[in-house]
Amino acid sequence: MGGISVTQLIIIAVIILLLFGTKKLRNVGGDLGAAVKGFKKAMGDDATKDTKAESKVLEETNAVKTDVAKETTETTETKKDKEQA
Repeated sequence: MGGISVTQLIIIAVIILLLFGTKKLRNVGGDLGAAVKGFKKAMGDDATKDTKAESKVLEETNAVKTDVAKETTETTETKKDKEQA
């Protein structure tokens, strides 16, 4: 009672086809497909850039952690040497 039936959809499709013609509808479909393809490509490029940025941040963080660990080890060894002397 409240929905659109298959026959109503077919009638609407025929009316649209008569109003715009097949050539114009084909062009609109092609343009819409190109827009969707471009959108997907842009989303993929952003995801790739985000992944590269995250990798770079992780590498920098690991480098800093390594430097801090070395400094801590050197400081501990220096304190031990001073205590023994």
